[in-house]
Amino acid sequence: MIKYKLIQRPGLNKSEGSLCVAEANSEDVPFDIKRVYYSYGVESGVTRGMHAHKTLEQLLICVYGEIEVTVDNGKGKIENIVLNDPSEGLYVGPSMWRTMKWLRSDSVMLVLASQHYDSNDYIRDYDEFVAWVSKECK
Repeated sequence: MIKYKLIQRPGLNKSEGSLCVAEANSEDVPFDIKRVYYSYGVESGVTRGMHAHKTLEQLLICVYGEIEVTVDNGKGKIENIVLNDPSEGLYVGPSMWRTMKWLRSDSVMLVLASQHYDSNDYIRDYDEFVAWVSKECK
């Protein structure tokens, strides 16, 4: 199972501007979309996220600005990915710790999610996350 990957989303570029599409259950969004939300008004240097999900899948898209996403599998593999192109999205699957650091003030992060909000799906403590991943692999 793929835990995260950068996805180039299809777009149309014309002289009057660009249009980018996200369709559920396709190569650009590999799940049904149940919830859409966005974060904005965040100052440069602020870090958000700092959690994992047990079953939720997400596609993170920086539609404006520049945001660094750190993904961590809880087993020592950590990767930093800078999102600054609205035609790219970062798929983040279940059991991946994620943080988002705003590199430019007023950047906007759009999130497509596979489920409705469920507080029980969140793992907000890093040590609990590492224990969850360890138990999940057995």
